[in-house]
Amino acid sequence: MLLHPVYRYVLLILGLPINLIVYLLWRSDRKQDQWDAVRLKIEQELRSTSYLEVKRLELEEQLRRKHQFFKQEVSEAAFNQQLHSWLEETLQKELQERTARELEKQGRYRLEMHDTFGQWIAKPWFLTLSILPGCLMYLILFLYGNAYLKYIFERVLMTIFVILGVATLVFTILYLSPFNPAANILGVTATQEQIAAFNHVYGLDQPYLTQLWNNIKGVATFDLGKSFAGNENVTATIARKFPITLTLAVISLLLALIIALPIGIISAIRPNSWFDYTFMFIALIGLSIPNFWQGLIFILNFSIKMQWLPATFNPQNWLSMIMPVIVLGTGLTAAVARMTRSSTLEVIHEDYVMTARAKGLSERQVMLKHAVRNALIPIITVVGLQFGAMLGGAAVTEKVFNISGLGSYIVDKQFIPDIPSIMGGVIYTAITISIVNVVVDLFYAFIDPRVRSKMKQY
Repeated sequence: MLLHPVYRYVLLILGLPINLIVYLLWRSDRKQDQWDAVRLKIEQELRSTSYLEVKRLELEEQLRRKHQFFKQEVSEAAFNQQLHSWLEETLQKELQERTARELEKQGRYRLEMHDTFGQWIAKPWFLTLSILPGCLMYLILFLYGNAYLKYIFERVLMTIFVILGVATLVFTILYLSPFNPAANILGVTATQEQIAAFNHVYGLDQPYLTQLWNNIKGVATFDLGKSFAGNENVTATIARKFPITLTLAVISLLLALIIALPIGIISAIRPNSWFDYTFMFIALIGLSIPNFWQGLIFILNFSIKMQWLPATFNPQNWLSMIMPVIVLGTGLTAAVARMTRSSTLEVIHEDYVMTARAKGLSERQVMLKHAVRNALIPIITVVGLQFGAMLGGAAVTEKVFNISGLGSYIVDKQFIPDIPSIMGGVIYTAITISIVNVVVDLFYAFIDPRVRSKMKQY
């Protein structure tokens, strides 16, 4: 971990009391490793012999050839200064190598701080005493020692920075927006005193950095305060509306996978067949249809004309979920089906698939255990990206079917702009998408042993 610049400073800071003690012990032990004495002896030998003169002539010739080759003209003083720098660097490198070889002959080595740390941490009493002041450092060491935990930890840490970036960007855009929340809510008849009082109550008269900090702190503590319009608790409102959007997206995802995966695999097994052309054409249509148009067509036909399904969403009636789920999942189904077909086609003619057939395995075993499993990586990537797009794009579907979800909530609030409400909705959606991306990364390691091997090497 000390070879990694970031982890090096993290370990030094988190374990500062222990590192200071070990550093003092290391400095004390290092005086006994004979490195300085051996190095001084070798340096005196090199300086007393013709080594420096021979090396100086050699480097001088190299430096002159370099200047001639690049047609560089330098003063004699600059030339001598560069020559001296080269000579000193060469001497130090030679001293380092000869000292290490001499100590190796004596069965010794240069004592480093991590060697001293290892010697002392192996003593039970020292480890026991160091647990309390170094608990955070040991936690990082434990996470780093397990490849999977380290992988998850780094992804979660990256997610935190992504969320902070999203929060800063969203707030900055809203802050620079030409809309005036006080004027939009109070109306055109509002006086300057009323607008000023509104801005003071909600902190809109504070500096940019103060408002940004308050909003980020509110996101982190799940306390976004009251919305500008309606004076409702933002966190409670999002907690009530977000599950509706998430449920809609998850059901659409499961439906898309159930339909798209078999279609994509069969199309890859039978390329250029009637089945392949038909379903890929349908998939292309599914990618091209706008959600709002599809939703309106469904309402006109299945709700108004045929009266089979309710036109608006009702939590008490599960039939009202059918049309929104189909509309939201159409694009995902088409994308996953096309990606499954192309990814399976890439691996279906690989050598390991032909070897599996040569071993006498059935076509079903070959496809499921060898072909499809190796084709899942790009499919999972598309599913993760599309799921994030579904959460972000659910607002259109929710508006069409009058679903009181998070997407329609953000749309209703953005023209005020109701900063706490929009910040909460966008940030918590970003958190969900980030968690989905972490899960997708873990699926990579679960499915592909090559990814697991790289994780352990890293």
